[in-house]
Amino acid sequence: MKLSLSDFERRNFLVLTFAGIINAIGVTIFLAPVKLYDTGISGTSMLLGQLTPSTFSLSMFLLILNIPLFLYGLRKQGPVFTIYTVVIYSIFAWLIEDVLPINVSIASPLAGTDLLLCSLFGGLITGTASGFSLRFGGAMDEIEVLAVIFSKHLGISVGAFVMVYNVILYTICGFCLQSWILPLYSIVTYMAAIKAIDFIIEGFDRAKCAIIVTDQADDICDALSKEFQTGMTRLAARGGYSGEDKTMIYFILNRFQITTMKNIIRKIDPKAYIVISEVADVFPMNQTQ
Repeated sequence: MKLSLSDFERRNFLVLTFAGIINAIGVTIFLAPVKLYDTGISGTSMLLGQLTPSTFSLSMFLLILNIPLFLYGLRKQGPVFTIYTVVIYSIFAWLIEDVLPINVSIASPLAGTDLLLCSLFGGLITGTASGFSLRFGGAMDEIEVLAVIFSKHLGISVGAFVMVYNVILYTICGFCLQSWILPLYSIVTYMAAIKAIDFIIEGFDRAKCAIIVTDQADDICDALSKEFQTGMTRLAARGGYSGEDKTMIYFILNRFQITTMKNIIRKIDPKAYIVISEVADVFPMNQTQ
């Protein structure tokens, strides 16, 4: 389904605005001053801005390079999705570099010339901004728009899709600069950004899912409900080898409750089969009605 203006609530625009501002801060305060590179079109714009005269700014390349991909994304995803956050990012990057009284020409105002600090904090900040942008229906640059479009069909993450592009970008940077120090630190930036993107997109409410196969489901459910004051789901199951009837209990908990849960289950049914996996974005049922 294509997105349109009516699909976005006020909260979405506020978050996309915040994401654009935060990304501009991460790039112009931590990365650009020490010639580290962001990912995608943003990183390409930073490289071109360094290789061309000062009249060609980062924000100018951001808009110029995003136009072709914007036109493609316009047809695929709708205008709000493809352009809003890019414009906010470009405007605030221009304000920080050319208007506000902040010197970002030779060093980071916060981290100086420490490449490790700049790469880590720059990656975490830009990754967080990109994650919020994607989570709330935007994109930080049009490479991410293409990643969103194709990841739906290829079944890969946004981070995996842009990896090849970024490897090529950093290789070109190394040859252009005739040094691999900055491109290598830019890879640190990229890895930090990927972790932040995945964390934001997959959700803050990281929980654990326990699947318990037992023939003493009543006692286990009663004990777990009494201990954790929460519900669970019971499903009928049958042993593939034994052919015996079993009950499978589906239970959501946090990592601090795992040991207590195991102890409770082992006391009741030492032969119970327990599988624990990680889940994200746990949405409780609406119980207001």
